[in-house]
Amino acid sequence: MTLSGMTTEDVLRRLAGEIDDLGRRLAVVGSELRTVQAGQAGQPRQAEQPEPPKQAQQPKPAEQPKQAEQPRPHQAPPQPQPQPQPQPWPQQMPWPQNPWQPPQQRYVPPPSPYLPAPPRQTLGEKLGKEGAGSRVLAWVGGAVTLLGVVLLLVLAVQRGWLGPLPRVLVGAAFGLALTGTGVWLHRKPAGRTGAFALAWTGIATLYLDAVAATSLYDFLPVLAGLAVGLTVAVGGLLVALRWESPLLASVVVAGCAVCAPMITRGFTPELVAFLLMVQLATAPVQLRRDWSSLTLAAGVPPLLASVISTAVGHGGWPNTSAALGTGVIGVALALIVLRRRENDPAALSVLATAVVPTLIAALLLPKIQAVPVAAGAGVVLLAVWAARRWWPGLAGQLAGLAGLLAILQATVMQFDGPARAAVLLSEALLLVVAAVGGRTKFALGAALGFATIGGLVGVFFDVTPALLMVHRIRPAGDVAGALAVALLILAVSVALPWAAVRLAVFRGPADDLPIWLVAGVSALYGAAGVVLCASLLAVPGRTGFLLGHALITVSWTIAALVLLLRGIAVVGLRVSGLVLVGAAVLKLVLFDLSALDGLARVGAFLGAGLVLLAAGTRYARLVASR
Repeated sequence: MTLSGMTTEDVLRRLAGEIDDLGRRLAVVGSELRTVQAGQAGQPRQAEQPEPPKQAQQPKPAEQPKQAEQPRPHQAPPQPQPQPQPQPWPQQMPWPQNPWQPPQQRYVPPPSPYLPAPPRQTLGEKLGKEGAGSRVLAWVGGAVTLLGVVLLLVLAVQRGWLGPLPRVLVGAAFGLALTGTGVWLHRKPAGRTGAFALAWTGIATLYLDAVAATSLYDFLPVLAGLAVGLTVAVGGLLVALRWESPLLASVVVAGCAVCAPMITRGFTPELVAFLLMVQLATAPVQLRRDWSSLTLAAGVPPLLASVISTAVGHGGWPNTSAALGTGVIGVALALIVLRRRENDPAALSVLATAVVPTLIAALLLPKIQAVPVAAGAGVVLLAVWAARRWWPGLAGQLAGLAGLLAILQATVMQFDGPARAAVLLSEALLLVVAAVGGRTKFALGAALGFATIGGLVGVFFDVTPALLMVHRIRPAGDVAGALAVALLILAVSVALPWAAVRLAVFRGPADDLPIWLVAGVSALYGAAGVVLCASLLAVPGRTGFLLGHALITVSWTIAALVLLLRGIAVVGLRVSGLVLVGAAVLKLVLFDLSALDGLARVGAFLGAGLVLLAAGTRYARLVASR
């Protein structure tokens, strides 16, 4: 039988027999190689076993399988490598893999970064852990010991035991002894739980002793008492750094912040300065360790103390200077930490709230002083936002948001009347330009915020609905201010959607129709204000009011004609033009017919009607030509 006459089944059977025979041969060779290896290792061999050949020889005829009797081509001897034990081939086996080809590497998908959160342990499970009881006993014992020290001091004062100076010295010695014992116990792993409790109790005792020496017995001036507190805080931080304990570091700094107001006898600018010194003292630890709790424990007390000090002291330059220092140090340290640890929650919180004391202090200052303070803070934070490439993550956006808030406060405090809305809308236009030029959506969102605030202020105080609907004698200055505000409302209403399309925030009017309708209504309101205020300035009195409304109706129909002609191939423009036609007709029927009289009413109806007729005729021709 020739190979061409063989069926596929015959070919497969023959190949299976070849592979089966090859496996048996390899098993024999592997067995002989293992025997040689055992003999070289000193194991006894049987005398009748022949020496293994250096090359693989053909097995004996008795060992040859009886299935395959056909001649085979000469094969290269295999390398002397250990082979696995032969396994019997099943009758129904899959197509075997070629052993001379490298194994195919299977694709193993990478592990998903969104691992399921581990189940939260219950209080019973936490208490049931090994060593939990010792920790609870140690910390409760430390708290009870600290309370005992306080009661001892009170009892010593009531009964006259020892003098004031010996009491202070005994308290300091007791605190140092507790801290030293904790350091000594920490050398062995078995005593570290008690070491933390003893060190915390000793540091708290030293804080209370400093408070008593300064505020209760007046042995130390305020500055010296604060220096002692700072020394204790730095020593506690060194111990926590050596022990790699963020909890101890946070407790040390929080204890210092709690005891400091007792030393200064209230919330004063001096207290804020001291807390800022403590915050600066923690900077090296924050840069060396990723301890978010320490960042909060060091950054929050100066902010709270500055706000309370400003509120209690009713402003003033000392409190304002303390607030400015709090903002500068808070922003600087937060940026340094965020430079090292991207999007650290504690550092982001400090960065976002660092400007709050400054803004509160500015509210209590005279206008001539408050505006530079708020504007200066805003400029600094906006400079941080401009250099956002140096601050990865959300740091630049948060700084920019805080800076815009400061600029907004400075603007509202500096300007009043129509100038307030005009300046806010002008700032919105500048932000639109910055958004398009820098391709940043953050500036576009800020522009929307300024435009919304400025537009609402302008609608409520300058270009009011009463100005557009009710005729009343108004000063020329107010009408001119309303004209400027209306013109800026129109400009912002056009610029914001245009910038949103350029930055791919929104799509066309056919896809995001509600958003474009809001922008269109705002633009119509601004355009109506521009036409009416210009008419009142040109022709004062009722005549100017009637002329203005007639021109508004005609201008709406002209704008609708332009949109329809331009919207032959653009669905959004065509829809906007039809909506504007409906608005013009509604204005004619609901307002012009009742509010206008004489030539103004006739002019409004004739002008709008002729424009609509021309629009319909021209639009029909364009449609037919397509």
